[in-house]
Amino acid sequence: MRHTYTISGMTCNGCRDSVEKKLSTIKGVTNVLVDLEKAEASLDMQPPVPVSQLQQALPDKYVISEKKNIFDTSVLDKKSITPQKTKVQELQPLFIIFGYITITSVLLNYKDWNINDAMLDFMGLFYIVFSFFKILDLKGFPGSFRMYDPLAKAIPLYGWIYPFLEIALGVLFLMRLQIVTALIATIIILGITTIGVTKTLVDKKSIQCACLGTALKLPMTQATFIENTIMIIMAITMLTQLF
Repeated sequence: MRHTYTISGMTCNGCRDSVEKKLSTIKGVTNVLVDLEKAEASLDMQPPVPVSQLQQALPDKYVISEKKNIFDTSVLDKKSITPQKTKVQELQPLFIIFGYITITSVLLNYKDWNINDAMLDFMGLFYIVFSFFKILDLKGFPGSFRMYDPLAKAIPLYGWIYPFLEIALGVLFLMRLQIVTALIATIIILGITTIGVTKTLVDKKSIQCACLGTALKLPMTQATFIENTIMIIMAITMLTQLF
């Protein structure tokens, strides 16, 4: 039996993920799909769960009320409702951003070409641009980030300061300050995230990538590995050349 509810209080993808997680823990609920734009939640349950019990499972900031009942024996499946995108289409925002950063890095160094300076500019611009998207939804980012980053999960405050940490590293690379420290920090920070992503993938969990904040929806598998791999390889290459 599928029930559709109206949920108020959701402001970001982090809220949506939190609501889905809380409702999924209720006994009798077999599947949950939350639509942030429509402020709705569709639940498959057997037997029906009272609204009061659903409300108790949610934080006070969310208010749930029943909208309609739809008796359906089919499995709740987002894929059957929304046309599937190809991997290239899903990752298009990431490719576009990388393209802009690469072109800008080349233009900054084309007169006196130096691959090392171009790489440092790329890394600096990478951090600045990606921190911008995170700050667009600073309240929602920590919740999404700690779902797969081990350090953010253990220390919630880390998720809040992470965008500003990216800004600091971006400034260091662009200003050519404390390069070695910034390179080592890049390897450590992105390495920790990669470990968390790997564990999430092994557990076969589906989580939205927070690399571009919650403003853009990216599949965590490809997006996180692409950005982390590029940055880690660059950092290791630069350290090798410096020593």
